[in-house]
Amino acid sequence: MSEEKIKVVINGAEIETEKGAVLIDVCRENGENIPSFCYYKDLEPQASCRMCLVRIDKMPKLQTSCTIKCTDGMVVTTVSPEIEKAQRSMGEFLLANHPLDCPVCDRGGECELQEVIFDWGDVEERFTEEKNKAPEKYLSPVVANDPQRCILCKRCTRVCSEWMGEDAIEAGNRGANTVIGTYGGWLNCSQCGNCIEVCPTGTLLDGVYRHATRPWELDQTITTDVYGSDGMQLSIGSRGGEVHRIVARDRYVNGLNGEFLDVKARFAHEFVNHKDRIKTPLIRYTKGGKLIPATWDSAIKLVAGKLSEHIASTAVVVSPRITNESIAAVGLFARDVLKTDNIAVSDRQSISAFFKNLSAPLATHKDIRYAKTIMLIGGEPEEEQTFTAKQIRQAVRNGGARLIVVNERPIRLTANTEIFIHANAGSVNAFALALASSDDDSIISEKMGISSSEIDSVRKIVADTEGDVIIMCGSDLSPEAQAVIAASASKYHSEGRRVLLHPLPLYNNSVGAVDILGETRTEAEVIGSASSVYVVGSLQDAELLQSKEFVVVQELFETETTKYADVVFPAASFAEVDGTFTNNAGNVQRVRKAIDPVHQSKPDWMIIREVASAMGIDLGFEPSASALFRLIADSVAAYQGLRYPVLKDESNPIQAKYEMVDVHLSELANALRGSVEQMPANSEKHYHVPQVGHRLHRLTTMTSKTPQFHLLANGNPKPENILVAPLEQMNLDGTPRERAEAATVGVEDRSNLGGR
Repeated sequence: MSEEKIKVVINGAEIETEKGAVLIDVCRENGENIPSFCYYKDLEPQASCRMCLVRIDKMPKLQTSCTIKCTDGMVVTTVSPEIEKAQRSMGEFLLANHPLDCPVCDRGGECELQEVIFDWGDVEERFTEEKNKAPEKYLSPVVANDPQRCILCKRCTRVCSEWMGEDAIEAGNRGANTVIGTYGGWLNCSQCGNCIEVCPTGTLLDGVYRHATRPWELDQTITTDVYGSDGMQLSIGSRGGEVHRIVARDRYVNGLNGEFLDVKARFAHEFVNHKDRIKTPLIRYTKGGKLIPATWDSAIKLVAGKLSEHIASTAVVVSPRITNESIAAVGLFARDVLKTDNIAVSDRQSISAFFKNLSAPLATHKDIRYAKTIMLIGGEPEEEQTFTAKQIRQAVRNGGARLIVVNERPIRLTANTEIFIHANAGSVNAFALALASSDDDSIISEKMGISSSEIDSVRKIVADTEGDVIIMCGSDLSPEAQAVIAASASKYHSEGRRVLLHPLPLYNNSVGAVDILGETRTEAEVIGSASSVYVVGSLQDAELLQSKEFVVVQELFETETTKYADVVFPAASFAEVDGTFTNNAGNVQRVRKAIDPVHQSKPDWMIIREVASAMGIDLGFEPSASALFRLIADSVAAYQGLRYPVLKDESNPIQAKYEMVDVHLSELANALRGSVEQMPANSEKHYHVPQVGHRLHRLTTMTSKTPQFHLLANGNPKPENILVAPLEQMNLDGTPRERAEAATVGVEDRSNLGGR
C-alpha cells in the first residue's frame, strides 16, 4: 500500500486515507459498519458472500467493497434502500440451507450470521423446499464440524493455506453441492484451530470446549500465552472458577497475533483445573519416603530452617515459564536472603549471548509480516514459534518477501524459500561466520557441505534489498554463533535498508528471564557443588538432584523434579496470577488473573516472599504483582518507565528499549572460528522433512492434561465412526477401546519438557 494520502467521500463525509487502501477497511475504521462474511483482513479477497455491497459514483452497479482499492475523489454510499435490499436478498439465500436453531448451536451468541440477520430485525424467507442437511461429525480430536451450517465463505480454507501453508481443508464439489472438507475425512495437520476461530458461523467448533457452556456465561480475561515465545494474546473464558476455553476472537482481544493461535495455546488449557494439581504443601520427612500433605505454616517453617543451615551452599533454579515478577522475586531471594549468585534458568537453550551482543533493534511481528528479506538461521518456527512462522509465510506469499533458510534439514518453511542452505548435520553454527566476513568462506563451505556461490547468493539478496531485512536466530545455535549473528547485523544497514534481529527462544518468558537475571550459568553448573537446591518450576535434568541433602520445589504437578523434593509448594498457574511475560520481539505483555488460585496454591513470588520473611528478611516490595513490576522497571534499563497502565492496550504492544552495543566482532568471530575448525567435514545431510506436529503435539506435563493431546501425540488415528467423539472410541494411546487391554489407558510424560 502506498503512503500517499488521498481523500474519499463516504456517506457525505470526506475522509483522508492511504492510496490503495481496501475500501471496506476504510469504511469500518471510520464508523461505517459494512457487513461481510467472506472478507478477512490480510487474506486474499474471496468476494463470494456479496454482503459488503456499496454504491460508488460513476460505476454502473453495486460493488463489493472488499475488492475495491481507494482512489482519490472516490464517492461512496454504504447505506441506502437499494443496498439493504441486495444485502437482505443475500441473507435470505444464505439462510436457505442454514438451520434456524440458534439456541442449540455452540456458536450462538457469537455467530456473525446471527448478528447480521438479527440487526435487520426481520428477514423474509420464501424458500419452502427441504434444506440440505448433514450430520455433525469430527474432523480431528480437537475440531468438530457441523456441515449444514456452512455458508461457504472459505475463510477456513484460506487461513489453512495462507497462514499455515498446510491446505488441510479445501472446498469440494460445485454450486449448491459445494462442501468444505478434508482429504480422507480426517485432518492430518498441526491442529491449530484457526479455522474454528475465523469461521463466522457454527460450522467448525472447538472439540475440547464443545457444549460445555454458553459464550455469554463466560467471563473473558485478556492474557498472554503460557507456551510459546511469540507472546500471543488470548482471552480465557471462565465460569465459576473453571477455565472452559481459550480464544483470540477479535470481539474480546485485539492483540499482536490477531485471531491466530496454535494448538497448544488454544486447546491445551485443561491443566489449569486438572484433578492432579498439587493441592497443599507436601513434605517428605525421610529420604525415599512419601510426600505427605502439610500446612503452609509447617512447610515454610521447615524450609526456612533448612535453608538457614545450608545458606552457604544453596543453588537456585528458576523456570523461564513463570512471570517476570516471580523471576525478579527469585533473584532478590538469591541475592538478599541466600547471599549467592548461584542461580540458573532451566532453559534448554539459552539466548543470553544473543542479547548481550545486540547491534540492531529487535523486529516486531508486524515488521516480519512486511519485511522484504528474511533470513532464518537454525530453529524450526513452524513447531516452536508458530506465529513467527505464520508471519514469515504471509510475508512471502502475500507480500513477496524473499526467504533464506539455513538449516541442517528441510523444515516445512523451506517450501517457501528462494534459497535453502542445506547444511551438514551439526554445522549450522558455521554460517554465522559468513555474516561476519567473507574471509572464512572456504572453511564454511567445507564444514557445511555447500558451495561458496550459495553464500555469495545470500549476500547478494541482502545487498539488493530495499526495505527491511530480518535475521532470525534459532536458540539451537551455540552461544558463540548467536553472539556473532547479533553483532554482525549492523554491518548490513544502509540507506534504504534497515536490518532487524529476531531471536527464537523456546519458552514463553525466556527473554524476560535474560532481561531480569542477565547471563547465568547452566542448571548443571549451579547445582553441581550445592548441598541444597531451591527450584521454582522443574529442571531439564531432574537427576541432578539425586544426591542433594535438601530440595525445595514450587510446581503445579508432581513431576520428575518433585520426585527428589523434600518440600513441594503448590504454585498457581498463569490463569491464576497477575504479571507480565516478555516475548521474542521484546514486547512486555500483561498476564491477568482469570480465576482464583485453585486449592491452596499461591503465586510463585508470594511463596518466595513468605519463605524470605520466615528467614527474617524483607525483600523490599509490597505484596502485589504491580509493586514487583515497578521494582523491575526501576532496576532493568530496558524496562525503564513501564507500568501496568502503560501495557493495558493489547493493540499497541510496548517494546522494551534494548541498548545497542558496540562489540569487537573480530574477537567473537575468532571464538566461533575455533569451534568451526573442529567440525568434521564429511557429516551426513538430513533429507527427511519432519512430520507436522512432531514438537507441537508432544506430551508434556501441561499438554498431557488435555486428553485429546494423547491422541495427537500417538499419530492422530482416525476413529471408525467420525460421528462420535474420538475419545469415546479410543484409549489415550490411540488404540481402539474394544481391542485394547483395560490397563493401557494413558501415556507417560516424555522427558519432562512441560515442567514449568
